Amino acid sequence: MGTELLPWVFTSGWASGINAYAVVLVMGLADRFFGVSQVPDVLGRTDVLIAAGVMFAIEMVADKVPFLDTVWDAVHTVIRPAIGATIGYLIGHQTADLDASFLAAAGGFSALASHVVKAGVRAAVNSSPEPASNALVSTAEDAAVLGVVSLGIDHPTVAAGIAAVLLVLGMAVVVYVLTRVRRWRRKYDDWGVRHGLGDPRDP
Repeated sequence: MGTELLPWVFTSGWASGINAYAVVLVMGLADRFFGVSQVPDVLGRTDVLIAAGVMFAIEMVADKVPFLDTVWDAVHTVIRPAIGATIGYLIGHQTADLDASFLAAAGGFSALASHVVKAGVRAAVNSSPEPASNALVSTAEDAAVLGVVSLGIDHPTVAAGIAAVLLVLGMAVVVYVLTRVRRWRRKYDDWGVRHGLGDPRDP
């Protein structure tokens, strides 16, 4: 089934879940100026590049503003996996021996997984009293997407490995933060009971 392209689809899917427009832009530029064979030709079209560039610029701003980024993530819960699935389908569709529907599913699921992790991490960052942390995390995400997708053009297996590690680390961060939030909530409830603010277990 042309499984040699599966790492490329997984990488582009993972990256799409974080910043789909950056993925389309990088891949489109690679096709337009470097003729990378595994990149679908449609991504190198002028209209696609312009649209991806404009949306990438908008996301760079929206994704760095606390709480606005949460709204942006909510809106893109469907968009990012859809773009990841579309890229996977296009990669499979242009190669006769590939199952396009399988690669579309792979791209969509990996994009959804990384999107959920991104949204969870960002929700935790928004609870931080330091506003600069949001911009730093967003910049790191953009750099990771651009770097991993660019690496995937020549070394898809290595890039997929890095993407998998980053996905697992992101999941671990989300689980850790949720655990800390639950502990903080229990301490807060106990403090309220001790100070006569009522039993939080009461309806």
